[in-house]
Amino acid sequence: RKEQELDSKDAIILHQFSRPTNGVPSLSPFCLKMETYLRMADLPYQNYFDGKLSPQGKMPWIEYNHKKVSGTEFIIDFLEEKLGVNLNKHLGPHERAVSRAVTKMVEEHFYWTLAYCQWVENLHETQKMVSLFGPFSDLLKWILCHLTKGIVKREMYGHGIGRFSEEEMYRLMEKDMRTLAGLLGDKKYIMGQTVSTVDATVFGHLAQAMWTLPGTRPERLIKGELINLAMYCERIRRKFWPEWHHDDDNTLYESEESSEASKTYSPLQDFSFYSRTETFDEEGNSISQTPDTDYTGHSLFDSDVDMDEYRDHEQCK
Repeated sequence: RKEQELDSKDAIILHQFSRPTNGVPSLSPFCLKMETYLRMADLPYQNYFDGKLSPQGKMPWIEYNHKKVSGTEFIIDFLEEKLGVNLNKHLGPHERAVSRAVTKMVEEHFYWTLAYCQWVENLHETQKMVSLFGPFSDLLKWILCHLTKGIVKREMYGHGIGRFSEEEMYRLMEKDMRTLAGLLGDKKYIMGQTVSTVDATVFGHLAQAMWTLPGTRPERLIKGELINLAMYCERIRRKFWPEWHHDDDNTLYESEESSEASKTYSPLQDFSFYSRTETFDEEGNSISQTPDTDYTGHSLFDSDVDMDEYRDHEQCK
């Protein structure tokens, strides 16, 4: 197949995997992290779902002014240097150190337990979400998922975490999730009332447990005992992903106003060009939108999630 020429002059081209079929933006925590970061920083970007890995064999990666950068940490450093954005400018030295420590715990430890749950234990459900089309799509999805399963198990073994039993890995996962829940507490975001880069990282990973692992231990934990993490995910989804609506949303996360508005959401679209402050309707017409309103124009409140109501509901089950 002849490759399409891309003009990345003064434009951020984001290469990532295709959208899954369940309405979640990505099955990759790092792809979701990167796209969420771009929205948090309000940087217009263009998605390119070619599935082609970077020269370093990484995904996602970007092109900007014909410069290719891979690895989410290096991409963020590059954008900060070239475009002057900085989501961490309000953080002090201690907070920056904590932020980096949390990022590394999530990306170098928690990620692998999620990958095991997604691509080994829950492979059958993950296979349903993979987006491939054509006469042999089912066979190709089966091959792709089982190849990925083998790669994940091999890399986990090399990392060291894959040498433990399944129960031991899940115990490590729970410790990481409880650490995040304890760090978040009742704050709006991980480092306080203002969003920072670590929130893109944490959200990209927790969203997998929240929306891509039905019936699994991480999903039960985040929607049960660690409900503040579920509230955190909903808060970020509503503010930075106004077009992302999940069919199985629990109305207990929503106020009456947002619950009614949710009925008018459209499926997540593959915008060829996206800016958080300007998006498109179903016909492709541009519509104005502020960072604090959703797809319907309703205000996004963080106080519409009632923990006591949710706990009462859980006790009634």
